[in-house]
Amino acid sequence: MGDGTTFPGDFTFGVATAAYQVEGHIENDWSEWERAGKLKDPNHRCGRGVDHWNLFDHDVKLAKDVGCTAFRLSLEWARIEPARGRFDEEAIAAYRARLLRMKEAGIAPVVTLHHFTHPSWFHRETPWHEPSSVEVFRRYAKVCAQILRGLDAMVVTFNEPMVLLLGGYIQGVIPPGITDGKKAMAAIGNIARAHVAAREEILEECAGSRIGTSQNVLVFRPDRWWHPLDRAVTRLASEGYNHAFLRALTEGELRLFMPGLASTKQTIDGGRDSIDFVGLNYYTRAHLKFIPRPPFIAFRYRDVHKRGLTHIGWEDYPEGFSQMIEEAHASYGKPIWITENGIDDRLGTRRPKFLYDHWKQLLAAMKRGADVRGYLYWSLMDNFEWLDGWGPRFGLYYVDFDSLERRPTPACHYFRQVALTRRLFDPSATEAESGAQVAHSALATAG
Repeated sequence: MGDGTTFPGDFTFGVATAAYQVEGHIENDWSEWERAGKLKDPNHRCGRGVDHWNLFDHDVKLAKDVGCTAFRLSLEWARIEPARGRFDEEAIAAYRARLLRMKEAGIAPVVTLHHFTHPSWFHRETPWHEPSSVEVFRRYAKVCAQILRGLDAMVVTFNEPMVLLLGGYIQGVIPPGITDGKKAMAAIGNIARAHVAAREEILEECAGSRIGTSQNVLVFRPDRWWHPLDRAVTRLASEGYNHAFLRALTEGELRLFMPGLASTKQTIDGGRDSIDFVGLNYYTRAHLKFIPRPPFIAFRYRDVHKRGLTHIGWEDYPEGFSQMIEEAHASYGKPIWITENGIDDRLGTRRPKFLYDHWKQLLAAMKRGADVRGYLYWSLMDNFEWLDGWGPRFGLYYVDFDSLERRPTPACHYFRQVALTRRLFDPSATEAESGAQVAHSALATAG
């Protein structure tokens, strides 16, 4: 438990990345999606990413330079199993060698098995709405377990499964691009079963591993506080989006109700108490409004506190961070890891204050009893941001997308000071931070 001003001595500071967004030169369902022109800017391609595959050791050093002792990364399923049933031994060996070097450098691996992407064959042959997907994922997880053997890595089986469900099976804006409520309910149940299957394989090879998921959580508020239907859809969204999947993995039953679209109640065999920690990805708050036609919910981001929306258009709402942490603590009683939290800050001037405001809320939640073990900032460096392509900049390190040079933003200095001293302080009060902000502003303008 924190005291509200300092982090405990065993608290972990780290960063997070995802393979497709940084590694480069990956052929999978997302690269196919891009070639079909389905991003917001149809000309964007991830391509070489930021060449993390070749700059891995350099990037691990960057993480160490800002005081990190943990690094969340994902394994790319398409590299490991490019054709169904055919595993690439070179890719498997490369991933294991990288994780070993990271561990030797004093940085603990936090490894995600599934971060949105799939091999190109998956949706055609064993899609999530088919039962065969569970055993296919089990086989992949068994190989991943061999990669992780002896590393004592924390394991995240799935990143943001509700985002995958809504985007891929309800709205159809990400692969597999389906808009079918019945298939959506089958898919989310199979993803929960795939978590259970993966857990079994990992524990078989890596006994004692800590295994969980990363859940994107949003604070929901009624757009019209006085409107009973706005309040009703807000309650439904909060339970379904923030809690349904986690309850399936703690209680063993998946209950999800999406009015006008679909609903389900499924038993998840082996799901009860199948996570060792709760991973939370927190970014913002959304205001919900009832509309009299499917999907019956409209949402928007409002700048209630006049802080200015972030460059991606989200509300900067640190107060919701402590709320989501305490809600998870009360709901599940598991250790909590912040597996993502960050801001799209394209000039680099807002990020230190963002960190301060959110860490202040995190410490307040810990003081009130929440068991938070670590904080992983999204992201170590600027990268390819899914449907938004090359526009957003979430990185502690600014990346020149032409030269691929990584340059420290003002947040690097602040992150390092807090991570090393475990003392929270207002970055606006330090002269060094002010000078760094001026330097980066000049850098961003020149770039």
